[in-house]
Amino acid sequence: MSDAPKRPLRADAQRNRDKILAAAVRMFSEEGLDAHLERIAKEAGVGSGTLYRNFPTREALIEAAYRNEVARLCDAAPGLLAELPPAEALRAWTRRFVDYATAKFGMADALRAVVASGGNPYADSRELIQAALTALMDAGAAAGEIRSDIRPTDMFAALAGIALTSARPEEREQAERLLDLLLDGLRSVAPRPT
Repeated sequence: MSDAPKRPLRADAQRNRDKILAAAVRMFSEEGLDAHLERIAKEAGVGSGTLYRNFPTREALIEAAYRNEVARLCDAAPGLLAELPPAEALRAWTRRFVDYATAKFGMADALRAVVASGGNPYADSRELIQAALTALMDAGAAAGEIRSDIRPTDMFAALAGIALTSARPEEREQAERLLDLLLDGLRSVAPRPT
């Protein structure tokens, strides 16, 4: 294996890779391990050769699809903070977190197969998500929009609990209510008189 840095993909190759990853998440979420790679290629609008050139094994595709979902979630934080007030950015991001958790839940069997084959699709994902959440919460606290006494690790644990109990697509309404409850409790309040 070469230590030479990878060259960036051409724009069309990157678009194809992105379409394959999006299709893989949908198909593995819906069909689990029964998802056929040829159907994923067709769903992405590319040939099987393009899929296998990018992802030589099923495990490589599953791991890349999951890591792409983590990257999409984490990469959204700066853009949301640029577009919205911090508390609204955090609210929008938590909904994306539930989308990510729903995809992860749907891909659970496929992800377990990657782990069983010796892969680690979860490497660094917790740290990346925690960093994005910290940036959002720090911005909200600095703006006086959310409480500063709640740690990002506490918020992550609460989000993980919501995801654990309400990550299925049919439970989305419950997840939304729980997110509202969590975020309402995070709002900055004036100190009580002593």
